[in-house]
Amino acid sequence: MRDDLLARHRAALPRWLAMYHEPPLELVRGQGRTVWDADGTEYLDFFGGILTTIVGHSIPELNEAVHAQLDRIWHTSTLYLIRNQVELAEELVSLVPIPDAKAFFVNSGSEANEAALLMACCARSSTQVLAVRNSYHGRTFGAMAVTGNRFWSASAATPLHVTYVHGGYRYRSPFRGLDDAGYVDACTDDLRQLLDMSTTGPVAAMIAEPIQGVGGFAVAPPGMFSAFRKVLDESGILLIADEVQTGLGRTGETFWGIEADGVVPDLMTMAKGLGNGLAIGAVVGRAEIVDSISASSISTFGGNPVATAGALAVLRYIRRHDLQGNARDQGARMRRRLDALAVEHDAIGEVRGKGLMQALELVHPDRSPDAAAAAAVQEASRRAGLLIGKGGLYGNVLRITPPLTVTADEVDAATSRLADAFATLI
Repeated sequence: MRDDLLARHRAALPRWLAMYHEPPLELVRGQGRTVWDADGTEYLDFFGGILTTIVGHSIPELNEAVHAQLDRIWHTSTLYLIRNQVELAEELVSLVPIPDAKAFFVNSGSEANEAALLMACCARSSTQVLAVRNSYHGRTFGAMAVTGNRFWSASAATPLHVTYVHGGYRYRSPFRGLDDAGYVDACTDDLRQLLDMSTTGPVAAMIAEPIQGVGGFAVAPPGMFSAFRKVLDESGILLIADEVQTGLGRTGETFWGIEADGVVPDLMTMAKGLGNGLAIGAVVGRAEIVDSISASSISTFGGNPVATAGALAVLRYIRRHDLQGNARDQGARMRRRLDALAVEHDAIGEVRGKGLMQALELVHPDRSPDAAAAAAVQEASRRAGLLIGKGGLYGNVLRITPPLTVTADEVDAATSRLADAFATLI
């Protein structure tokens, strides 16, 4: 049955749709942090549909909220008032560090970044944008234009004039040998020089991930974004924080990733975990920027009654159960075990991340990227009953991101299975 489904998939869907594992899995059931495939095999889910099932699978409180809405009405569009949408907007604007904020709802992280870029360009009357090397902001045309990772860039055509700055991926940066302060200074000097040499007239915005997600959970040193912000403020350039992967408490230390640097962005984008699997994204930003679009607009599906009912339940569940605190505690537990694993295996060039957003970069003895080792460990982990992700510019980074409800026992079990997978490397 599974092989028949794979053949049908290949016949009816684009060949460029990437899938994990050989053969690919069909996941048919989930409970908490555990999922089962069509053959009944059980796995610990430590990737969560790309950091999306942020509170886990089949959570009764969330199911009840969605079922209750389904029994009332599925869809209306933004041409009508949607109570859930208003309540979700009110909660989000109360949680972001941006004063006098408004929210606009869409269907994905890509669409959220598209909308934020449009707002910034309208507010600044400019199509010039700064982005960070090794970044990923989505698969749509505008979001792809600001993605600094060639693996995910299908076309060089772009509606924007984009300039890429240093800073996101320190492990392979030309400034890697500098200490934290020196690295921040070098990247900030680079930003200033690019503004002087590579831009003309006003620049609309910089878009940046607090931790680069698809880029392999690359973490900038403390103070980099606050230093960038000072330079941007000199010219009135807006800052868009892409919180699609880092938001909602995943990093443990703060609710939004950008807050770790004490930075208040002008716009923030979010998706993935906001709906725990339902299709929803959002832009939250300063009211005058959100309102700067002069054309009339609507959203047929963005912020629909079902998606916003689910997102409200997710947001309240995260806060009520202090899942940010659990991300901090269990993330520290997982990091200790990953650090110990790195001592045992020279193939692990770096352990990095925050909270329940941890990564291992796999390398050859000369520290060049080892994508084959990453693929082998990912497959061995699956055979051991653990699902993890992969990423990085060179496909050599393992990404480990369980739901924020994960327990200490599950962290221990997952890292033990990962250790078994590393033991299979030759």
